[in-house]
Amino acid sequence: MDAATALFNRFRRAAEERGERRLKRPVAGSSLSADPRATARAEERRRRGGQEADLRDPRPLGGVVKGLINTRGWTAPVAVGSVISRWDQLVGAAIAEHCKPQSFDGGVVVVLCDSTAWATNLKLMKPKLMEVFDRELGPGIVSEIEIRGPQAPSWKKGRLSVRGRGPRDTYG
Repeated sequence: MDAATALFNRFRRAAEERGERRLKRPVAGSSLSADPRATARAEERRRRGGQEADLRDPRPLGGVVKGLINTRGWTAPVAVGSVISRWDQLVGAAIAEHCKPQSFDGGVVVVLCDSTAWATNLKLMKPKLMEVFDRELGPGIVSEIEIRGPQAPSWKKGRLSVRGRGPRDTYG
């Protein structure tokens, strides 16, 4: 007897000593199996050679996490995190080098670009980016892309200012 079988038998004996009893499954075709679905499952099991999908069987982690996300209704929050974490994959390395997602709230992705040229280029590519987001993340997750260029310094000092005058020649 191998170590796994010995351990299993020891756990089974400990459970019996605690008073826990093993549930017996009804055999297909017997009078105990009145549920037609149970009979169909048993028949399917017999055709597959005795293998049955059981909730206690080990399953791949990806499928379990997807099921948890779907049953809990977390698809939108997970997609939000996916936009930020997968930005390089979604838009490509060249764009990701110059444009970074700043925030994602209410379906609106705010992207900050390091130059006005990249901001203008990204504005022209907005329809193509929306197609990529719909294909990769699902339709309706990203509803708008707000693109911002670099922020210039503010020359406004105090509560009064003249519109349109700018800094002028203040350096002497």
